[in-house]
Formats: sequence, structure tokens, C-alpha cells
Amino acid sequence: MNSAGLRPRRSLLYVPGANARAIEKARSLACDGVILDLEDSVAPDGKDAARAQVVAALAAGGLGGREIIVRVNGLGSPWGAEDLAAIVPGAPDAILLPKVEDADDLREAAADVETLGAGSGMETPRAILAADAIARATPRLAGFVMGTNDLAKELHAAHVPGRAPLLASLSLVVLAARAHGLAVLDSVYADIRDGEGFEAECRQGAELGFDGKTLIHPSQIAIANRVFRPAPEAIAEARRILDAWREAEAAGRGVAVLDGRMIERLHVEEAERVLALEAAIERRTGDAAGA
Repeated sequence: MNSAGLRPRRSLLYVPGANARAIEKARSLACDGVILDLEDSVAPDGKDAARAQVVAALAAGGLGGREIIVRVNGLGSPWGAEDLAAIVPGAPDAILLPKVEDADDLREAAADVETLGAGSGMETPRAILAADAIARATPRLAGFVMGTNDLAKELHAAHVPGRAPLLASLSLVVLAARAHGLAVLDSVYADIRDGEGFEAECRQGAELGFDGKTLIHPSQIAIANRVFRPAPEAIAEARRILDAWREAEAAGRGVAVLDGRMIERLHVEEAERVLALEAAIERRTGDAAGA
């Protein structure tokens, strides 16, 4: 993935499309993006009204530099085709397609989103096993979004701290995303009262390689933003690596040594990614690390 094109995705907040007050509040929140939801959070008899409300919100704008994604209903549902027809003209940054299970599902939807990006909801065992094929299905695909509640249900797996029953699935999706230069977002954490547990799961997601966390409540934004932002010490180390590398290049050496460690091109590329991500966060928020 080209570091110059990095976009902060530390915190993507699900906002019910049927909740006008929540949509309005999202305009002032510190999340990196919002997912305007027409699927799980909207009752069947409220689908049409929610769709109209999201269309109006897209037309009104005012969400600043936040990434705007709309999660539509599945194409096999009674509402999916109407969702796409109504939402695409509003030009959100991407359409999130729920419960994609194979490459054909994604190709069918991508043909309808024209110039928009597409996100794939990874929520079933079939989706996890097909992650690589889904990643290659269409150039419109921008990333994966994990949905571990549905996944755990279908696996008959327990919800436990540390997510041991789900680690293989989480890692397979990260592998597929990184193999094809896609973004990848971790799933929601349901207990909004458990800040400690939420932070631990954010840290685990960051360690696994996720770009950020999907959220269900504004109270989770600050923790996700902090955990998925490069730490000040990581930024300082990245700068030292680049300085050492440039010094070695100027001296005609193919490798550099920093504090007794050999620095190679792979370390330089990661250092450049860290600094590019931090610069993108500063551009969006106006805050330097540690401020």
C-alpha cells in the first residue's frame, strides 16, 4: 500500500440511519469516520424512512474530513437494491456490503456502485475461508470490516476476553487485506460500560494489524483514537531510522546500523508508513502526537 495515500481509520462509528439525532451529533464527534447504518440497527418497518434520512444527511454534508460509509442492506434482502439506487448518487466515500460470502456477491454489488469504493463485511465462516478470493473480486473493494458477533454465532464460539476462538479468523482476514493492499477494520465491542475490556481489545486489534476499530458508542472514540495512533516513541524511532538510512545512503552503504541493529529497506518502509499515518492524523485533527 502506498504510504502517501494512507487515511486514518482508527475509529469508525456506526450511526443508525433511523436516528436523526445521532446523525446530527456525529458531525461534531472526533471519530475518523462514520458508518451510516441501514441494516442491523434499523427495524424492517423503518427501512424506507431510514434510507430517506441517510440520503438527506449525505446531501446536507457537514461531516468534515471524516470518512463517510453507508452500510446498506444485503442485496438478497427486500431493501438492498433500493438502498444502492438511493445512496450511490449521494456519493459517500464507500458502500459497506454486509455478510459478503464469496467473490460473486461482491462483483454483483460492485457493478452497481459506479465510482464509489466498496467495503466487505466479513461475518461468516464462508467469508473468512473466501477472504483472498473476495479481496481479488473487484478493484472497487477498499477494505474489509469484521463482524465477529455473527461469526461467533455461526462458529458456535464463545465470547471470551482475548478472543481466542476467533483469532484464526481475524488473522486470515488481515492476511488477505494486506496481501491486496486493502484497509481492514476490527469488529465492534458490545459492552460500552467496559472501557478496560474495550481498550484491551483495541490493543489486540492493533497488534494483529488492524487499521482501527468499528464502534457502537461515542464514548469509545477517544480510546480507539489513542490506541490506533502511532505512539510518540514510535514516531521518534521512525525518524531515527530514516535519519540513519539517509546517512548510510549518503555514504554509499546499502544498510544502516542504529544502536547496534541492522536497518534494511523493510524497516525504512515501515518507518515511512508510521510517519505518513501520523501526518494524515495531524491533517485531519490538527493535533500533533502527545498534544
